[in-house]
Amino acid sequence: MFSKQTIVTLDLEGVLAPEIWIAVAEKTGIADLRLTTRDIPDYDVLMQGRLKILERENITLSTIQKIIADLGLLEGAKDFLDSLRDETQVIILSDTFQEFAYPIMKNLGFPTIFCHNLIVENDKIVSYQLRMQDQKTKVVNALRALNYNVFSAGDSFNDTGMLLAAHKGVFFNAPESIEKQFPTLESTHSYNELLQKFRIFSETLGSR
Repeated sequence: MFSKQTIVTLDLEGVLAPEIWIAVAEKTGIADLRLTTRDIPDYDVLMQGRLKILERENITLSTIQKIIADLGLLEGAKDFLDSLRDETQVIILSDTFQEFAYPIMKNLGFPTIFCHNLIVENDKIVSYQLRMQDQKTKVVNALRALNYNVFSAGDSFNDTGMLLAAHKGVFFNAPESIEKQFPTLESTHSYNELLQKFRIFSETLGSR
């Protein structure tokens, strides 16, 4: 009998890297840019608000890219990802943008990432283009259809579709307010704990 392979899908910001928009808010002093999908579940509402602020404050793409280049990773993220990639395949599923992601992916050793694109004119971010609506959930469903056993981890509202669609989905350092809304999802708060959850998932499959 054919044995399904495992694959892991991870959110990027809040799981492996700091929140980009929070970093931009701290550097620019614009408090409203601190809002993320932890605060506003509707991604389009969130992004339209960000675009208005960028236009109002004359913040360019290159300014944001410079902030991202200095951002670094969450402590232990690279070692965790390296350990995970020794055991299974990993795809980063993120609602960030290709124009933002490069320095973070470089620091992580260039794992595969699925994300979106910005629409830029003369260094000004004027809009954005989703690769597809609800891409995280759709990717997990596609991987399941390809006969993978999918383990997923994320920290925010926009990850919950992915987590619920996976064979095993867990929160990683999610706010308690979000955890309480999804009581069927387990929570983890360290990379060691997250890695252990994956290993238990993988071992359970092996014993079937």
